[in-house]
Amino acid sequence: MKTFHIHIQGIVQGVGFRPFIYKLCTDLNLFGWVNNSSNGVHIHVNSNTITDFIDKIRSTAPKLAKISKIISKEVDFVAYVNFKILQSNDEIPKNLSLTPDYGICATCETELFSKKNKRKNYPFITCTNCGPRFSITKTLPYDRETTTMESFIMCTTCKKEYENPLDRRYYSQTNSCPNCKITMQLYKNGELLESDFSNINFIIEQWNNGKIIAIKGIGGYLLTCDATNAMVIKRLRKLKNRPTKPFALMYHDIYELGEDVEMGIGEKLELEHTASPIVLLSIKKDRMTPIALDVIAPKLNILGVMLPYTPLYKLLLSKFKKPIVATSGNVSNSTIIYKDNIEELSKITDYILSNNREIVMPQDDSVVRYSSIKSYRTVIRRSRGFAPSYINPDLILSNKTVLAMGAMLKSTFTLLHQKNIHISQYLGNTDTLEAEENFKNTLFHFNSLFQPKIEVILTDKHPHYYTTNFGKELATKKKIETVEIQHHKAHFFAVLAENNLLHTKEKILGVIWDGTGYGDDGNIWGGEFFTYKKGKTARVHHLDYFPFILGDKMSKEPRISAFVMTSSLKNNSIIKNKFSDTEWNIYQKKLQNTNLKSTSVGRLFDAAASIILNIDKQTYEGEAAMLLESAAYRYFRANNFTKYYSYFKTEELPNNFISFILENIILDLEKGFQKDFIAAKFHITLAHYIHIIATRKQIKTVVFSGGVFQNMWLVELILSFMSDDFELYFHENLSPNDENISFGQLMYYLYNKD
Repeated sequence: MKTFHIHIQGIVQGVGFRPFIYKLCTDLNLFGWVNNSSNGVHIHVNSNTITDFIDKIRSTAPKLAKISKIISKEVDFVAYVNFKILQSNDEIPKNLSLTPDYGICATCETELFSKKNKRKNYPFITCTNCGPRFSITKTLPYDRETTTMESFIMCTTCKKEYENPLDRRYYSQTNSCPNCKITMQLYKNGELLESDFSNINFIIEQWNNGKIIAIKGIGGYLLTCDATNAMVIKRLRKLKNRPTKPFALMYHDIYELGEDVEMGIGEKLELEHTASPIVLLSIKKDRMTPIALDVIAPKLNILGVMLPYTPLYKLLLSKFKKPIVATSGNVSNSTIIYKDNIEELSKITDYILSNNREIVMPQDDSVVRYSSIKSYRTVIRRSRGFAPSYINPDLILSNKTVLAMGAMLKSTFTLLHQKNIHISQYLGNTDTLEAEENFKNTLFHFNSLFQPKIEVILTDKHPHYYTTNFGKELATKKKIETVEIQHHKAHFFAVLAENNLLHTKEKILGVIWDGTGYGDDGNIWGGEFFTYKKGKTARVHHLDYFPFILGDKMSKEPRISAFVMTSSLKNNSIIKNKFSDTEWNIYQKKLQNTNLKSTSVGRLFDAAASIILNIDKQTYEGEAAMLLESAAYRYFRANNFTKYYSYFKTEELPNNFISFILENIILDLEKGFQKDFIAAKFHITLAHYIHIIATRKQIKTVVFSGGVFQNMWLVELILSFMSDDFELYFHENLSPNDENISFGQLMYYLYNKD
């Protein structure tokens, strides 16, 4: 008989791993102990051999666990007489993968509605398989006393469950019940109405009365109202300062949801996943529920939907029997409110339903989308349920501690610490003081969790990004090295690393398309083609340069992109009508006097949307592109996803692709072609353009990154045209937008050999 020490790393805390090991060892008649520590789960066990035991751990681990590494070794023999779960050890250096927050599990949902269960109708029912984790963690390792559950004293029966290794709630750190409950508080007009609120029917009544109610959830407050009441939704838009950006909806169950949207198997599984994200789905022509679609998602053919992911939402929606609007509790462009800021919330809501379980880390809902035909999955926003850990055992990581600061829009940061990668949740656009503070607070929280001794800080090359300047400020204070990494190269390395292509011997083509990024030449890039081989990177093609004027105004007014990109065309009267004479003259002078240029495909989408759909100003980022995609979708759907027409008649590239495509669009409009058809043709031509470049470069492996590839119809067309002849790779677990920049900065730093 021997004694073995087993060290397990990954997402192995807060998922019932210790009870699992206890039961496994009891069943196998193995003696020893298991405990949590600051760097994972540790096991001592007496056995003649350890191989079968480790195989059993891997094959039968808890559903929520994600094992990244198991290390075992023989140690000095100890004659154990039983198997125990020991107290957690926090003296070891912090080296854990943080556990995300999870939606309510099926077993807890059954108990929630069971007449015989003591937790019937209890809004905070949880177990080791569900409930908050990351959002309530104050320090590591993950134990009740290191979370915001510390102040809640368990009753006798809850304590028995917690201490019984054979119970589902054994060491369930969020365990509570109506006898030792988390309490809810109800506010109106900033005044406390009830400090121990339990009347769920009152909330239902107020929704039916057209009221807006802020509800505290796992990652922050959501603003909710009746999704069938157009008047209250219009009022919510006004209060939230959100004129047209679509709202997400929460449905009672998958069957009610299926009456309004088209849903494949992958999308259904995503909706019912423990992460419980918002899923973007196509709206049915013959939808059944009377949702106020025109004010929920104006002019769009897709709807962001989710299922109730907390017990409270389950209780409310099961009684309301209608969908609700469920949008972040904030004013547009601000960060989600997660502290009990009653005064601020009262300005945008009628009632506030709070609770006394503190949130440490705010998170927005994650967003996922699938392509319509190929069912290709894209993460649009990686936050609650997915963040912050990232496990990819195939990556060879440095022993260095590195902090990558990311970009400005859709910001994240990435920390490499003791060979673990931690990618923060989506932190929004760091162009406001609130967002900057949220970024800073989240980074400081990670610092307190892991206490890393950072050796290098990586930043974007853009000199005016908050994240760049904050990173350099930190580096100066700590007297450590900073490295600037070009935006689109970070995108490129992010998608290479995620698909484990960094060690591929063949040359790889990277198509990196987005709205903006500071280029190596000081211009604004965004339509880039790179090659990668054995660590060497080269920019081999790009969209034609066009003048960049008026700074941020250009991204907010698609007509300006149309004006700039058609300035060399003879026939641009369609553009001139979009401006007053004064504007036209001023912008002509700006055009002549600027030296700044751009290659942005994002601005090309804006120009096309302005010309085709007359979208000259947009109220939220990406609105013009989304509406253009919706128009293309209407064409494809009307033609049963056939009849693909490109502006390319041959495989020859024009001298200037931008002039070529926009001139052809204007000609089609003059010929009287339908706008949906022209929008579809625009998308097809872009996919054709990529095919031509890849064929010319004679590269068979092509990867894609950048915010443009959130466009599912463009992705669908690329897959349709190129998958037979090329190996195509997109992001799978990270978003293609700027959320992946911080991860890409880290990968570029570790793997680039230029």
